[in-house]
Amino acid sequence: MELHQLRYFVAVAETGNFTRASERSRVAQPSLSQQIIKLETEVGHKLFHRLGRKAVLTEAGTAFLERAKRILFEVENAAKELGDHPSLGRRIAVGAVQTVMPYLITPLLAALRKTHTNLLVDAQEDFRSNLVRAVVDGDLDLAVVPLPVKEHRVAIEPLLAEPLLLVVGNTHPIASRSEISVGDLSGETFVSLGDSSSLAAQIRAFFGDQKFQPRIGHRCAQVATLKQFVAAGLGISLLPELARQPGDRDTLTYLRLTGSELTRELVVIRHLQRYQSRGAEQFLAQLRAHVSTHEAARTAPA
Repeated sequence: MELHQLRYFVAVAETGNFTRASERSRVAQPSLSQQIIKLETEVGHKLFHRLGRKAVLTEAGTAFLERAKRILFEVENAAKELGDHPSLGRRIAVGAVQTVMPYLITPLLAALRKTHTNLLVDAQEDFRSNLVRAVVDGDLDLAVVPLPVKEHRVAIEPLLAEPLLLVVGNTHPIASRSEISVGDLSGETFVSLGDSSSLAAQIRAFFGDQKFQPRIGHRCAQVATLKQFVAAGLGISLLPELARQPGDRDTLTYLRLTGSELTRELVVIRHLQRYQSRGAEQFLAQLRAHVSTHEAARTAPA
């Protein structure tokens, strides 16, 4: 019995389809199918019912699945522990949502290249749901995402609470206002991130609580594009304070909405049971320090 056979078996069980399993495993489907047949021969039981394009676990397959996952889990943990030798480079994988990666993680990675040369970090920017899944699957050591996180298999550590700010172009009439409330935005066009964005979901929920229906005129995939739309006077938006950059002052004005406490909470998620390497702990310690420095600068008197 080979480890790759167990990985292919788990992939088919989780996707319910040999084609999707081969794509996930990055192996040709005939090769994957052949390895599953070999595994079934070795264990002496059919593990799947082949129902057209569907692959459904047999009773034996269901019983075998948890054991296969446990074996792969222990092998992965053992490999990580062995790879933690202090003289070796430590490679980890971290993730963050798109409203965090360029403003918090990227500057930290640049600094770590100079101060922690043995720490090799692979970074992944994605939506919250995909990052949570990657942590659960073991593809990421940790990820920075906004709450809520509804996954019992991850540990959640609070990292940063920050306000969401109204952002408008410098020439917009609102830019000169000292106070602005949700009710003052009824005639405005909004620029939003896509519906899959956790930030967009939070803003929709906030406006829903306020009984306010914003008119979304434009949707963007990246914060940088959203800022360009707002700077061009094509709409207004809401962004976390983390996205507020020194260079923005030339084209953008950030305002707090009065009468509301619109904030988001960022957390670090890690798998509850997976071995946490020294590299992951090292990165997390530097991330905490980086956030503390950022918060101190943000709250310092002008």
